[in-house]
Amino acid sequence: MFSRRQLLGAAAGAGVLALAPQLPAHAAANGAAKWTRAVSANGWRIDRTAITTYRIEGSLASVALRQGPAAAVLLHVARRWHYEIAPLDTGEGGGVTGYTARRKVGAEYESNYLSGTAIALHPTAYPAGGSEGLWPHHEQIVRDILVDCEGTVVWGGDLRPAKVSHFHLAARPGSEELARVAAQLDSSGQSLVTHQRAGAVADPATPARRDKARRVPRPR
Repeated sequence: MFSRRQLLGAAAGAGVLALAPQLPAHAAANGAAKWTRAVSANGWRIDRTAITTYRIEGSLASVALRQGPAAAVLLHVARRWHYEIAPLDTGEGGGVTGYTARRKVGAEYESNYLSGTAIALHPTAYPAGGSEGLWPHHEQIVRDILVDCEGTVVWGGDLRPAKVSHFHLAARPGSEELARVAAQLDSSGQSLVTHQRAGAVADPATPARRDKARRVPRPR
């Protein structure tokens, strides 16, 4: 469907969460560690009152995210994945997840779900540390989505342990750049000014878009 092999329930069982070096050593025995900080790894405060559930445009799927620019940008990521990589509302691959109150994390970046500033698209098909990757043309689309986000979003495929289903905000709270990008990508009202929306996306294979994708900074 959207993978190099069958990626339904069996894929979730086959992928074991790998641990980031920053996590406590005792986490290795449990497969996860408890996140105890008041902010997530990307600097956003964990605040349940800031979370709202949104419908992903063009789908029947919904996801809980942080209100405001965070939701606008992450919903754009989900929207393009749904249209261009694989549907998020079929029940396959784990669908879509966002905010969670569960503080067990397998890598520091998974704490970003606690603040509603991260999203996972088909997470059981592509778990942290899993061996399954995207097809090359799908990764090209992901790189093009990152072009849209202009450095405000990090892709889990570039992290360690890799989690190709994962995206989180790289921008800090109050970022003017995040507000600007969100205003361009927001499809919830009259503020949408970009042509990067369902049915009207730029071709990721054009030389200009591929060059932009190569210049998007990646985590080190």
